[in-house]
Amino acid sequence: MEILRNLALTVFLLLLGFMFLFNPAECCNEAVCASIVSKCMLMQSCKCELTNSTCCNECLICLGKEYYEECCSCVELCVKANDTRNSLLSHVEEFNGIPDLFNVLAFSDGINYNWHRLTFPVDFDTILSVPKLDKDVKYYLKTNGGNRDEAIKERDNVLTVNCTVLFLDQCTSWNKCRQICQSTGASSYRWFHDGCCECIGSTCINYGLNESRCRQCPESRDDIDETFDDDMLDYGDEIGPFDV
Repeated sequence: MEILRNLALTVFLLLLGFMFLFNPAECCNEAVCASIVSKCMLMQSCKCELTNSTCCNECLICLGKEYYEECCSCVELCVKANDTRNSLLSHVEEFNGIPDLFNVLAFSDGINYNWHRLTFPVDFDTILSVPKLDKDVKYYLKTNGGNRDEAIKERDNVLTVNCTVLFLDQCTSWNKCRQICQSTGASSYRWFHDGCCECIGSTCINYGLNESRCRQCPESRDDIDETFDDDMLDYGDEIGPFDV
């Protein structure tokens, strides 16, 4: 039995060595990482996807904090710090939401859920019944002498309300994001290609915020900028199922 175990370990180390050899771009330090990574892979502790936070945590425990930063590339669990494109690419979808349920969950401070809430003002045109798309919403951000009177008149039809969104702390899969947001009573959701999930309340337009703001996905974010600019609120002329 011991011979078979040693043979399996030898074969695994050889395979691991070939992986290191033919993946130089990953910058895996074979001299430092081969032994500890072999152990963790044999224990099935590091066969993870980045979206599986439980498995990633088990891998972190197995490798140890002193080895994780050095060896995460060997198990393809390093966050690519310069890859910001996925934080802006997203998929959106609408639900038949339950606003009362969403508001209870969003504003119940005594409930400890793994998300954080962001609230910001948006303008609705009261003439429109259910403004969901950009073409249904008018914005009155700037005026000049030529259209000031018209803008003031149109502004009388505008109602300012608060939009509330929930960002899940951990990364999720696309389908898991959809399920969680639907269970909260959200009226829509936005799943970012970096794994961040945003559940969106009924009083939001343009599917909430168009930037990934999950606190622990794809990496720890201790200092989140709570200010909102026009680009982040996704003001634009068109919207589709994929918002780039």
